[in-house]
Amino acid sequence: MQQIQEFKCVNSIFFVLFARMSTKQPYLVGLTGGSASGKTRFLRELSNLFGEDEVCILSQDNYYKSAEHHTKDALGNINYDLPSCIDLEKFASDLATLQSGKEIQIREYRFQHDEQYGHWITYKPAPIIIAEGLFIFYDERIRNQFQLKLFIDAHPETQYQRRLKRDTTERNISAEYVKYQWDNHVMPAFNQYLLPYKELSDIIINNNIQFNNSLLVLTDHFRKHI
Repeated sequence: MQQIQEFKCVNSIFFVLFARMSTKQPYLVGLTGGSASGKTRFLRELSNLFGEDEVCILSQDNYYKSAEHHTKDALGNINYDLPSCIDLEKFASDLATLQSGKEIQIREYRFQHDEQYGHWITYKPAPIIIAEGLFIFYDERIRNQFQLKLFIDAHPETQYQRRLKRDTTERNISAEYVKYQWDNHVMPAFNQYLLPYKELSDIIINNNIQFNNSLLVLTDHFRKHI
């Protein structure tokens, strides 16, 4: 009788421990930084080191509202560097859904396409969920969900040269308009909606030249949560 009771006791402890492991919520990480600071490249390098069942990356870029909802500047040009361009409420809701262990679906937002929305993308929860975007720290609903906040940083001139190269070669935007956007949209938005939250970040990743050391440190940190 005593052996049966001990067996039941061991089974009960195992069940409780298994239940705690099964219901453990994902580790939520936020990554922000100015335009062309290196967010996309950093996450690409990071994702190559983990499987899809280990890390899920949710990008704010796919939460852009359709063009008719965007604000235009004094010259009639759309300013894509405003929080009002993004459906931040849905982003916050989807992030919470992922953390609860449920998958989400959202349509791809395509820059420089006549048809702005592409195929449906399914995001599945994983032990590590990384959300990236310009305004994820600016929005308090989103910022408060993160257990780790990362800010990737680079000198403004370095960022400008990277954006100039990317937009002229990949997005067929003239150098003149890249400069116009940088001076009138990008930098004012950075100073107002990103820079004030840099000091709230847990880790600042310097990416003037490379981010290899930061990548190694974070890779080791994430593996401890998987």
